[in-house]
Amino acid sequence: MELGLHIQHFTWPGGAERLEETLQICRQMWSGGQEPYEGRHYRLERTLNSPQSVSRPHPKIMIGGSGEQKTLRLVAKYADACNIFGGPDVTRKLDVLRGHCEREGRDYDEIEKTSVLVLGPDDDAGRVLDQLRSLHELGFTAVYVTARAGDQLKAIELLGGEVIPQISTW
Repeated sequence: MELGLHIQHFTWPGGAERLEETLQICRQMWSGGQEPYEGRHYRLERTLNSPQSVSRPHPKIMIGGSGEQKTLRLVAKYADACNIFGGPDVTRKLDVLRGHCEREGRDYDEIEKTSVLVLGPDDDAGRVLDQLRSLHELGFTAVYVTARAGDQLKAIELLGGEVIPQISTW
């Protein structure tokens, strides 16, 4: 089982700053240090994490979102994985992430790319496979699938009966 920190959407002013400070605090705690932390939003006398995490060097950090100036910069700086919605601008979002990685001195390929696929009542195997193939070709390694309310059984049947047998060879 993989344990991780999943922080997704901030809607209040300073959300990206708060997320960055939270990530700095977590990294400091996971390093074993207990030094004080002094940020704009958070102040800690001591960053104690006891017991330490089992994962080394720290639990996996996934950041979900596609904001080009803030969120993707934080992905490049701190995340082990990102979750970006697919769609017509996903290629541009990945290019923006690549640029942030270059500025941070980070290997773009070491960040796992994931996405979300929402299945609706009119989805068929062909459409789902086209979307998954497109994401796969762009380097996405995981897609989290959800179904709209009332469509869960149909989604399970579609995935289990038609989609998974096709993608299991990718």
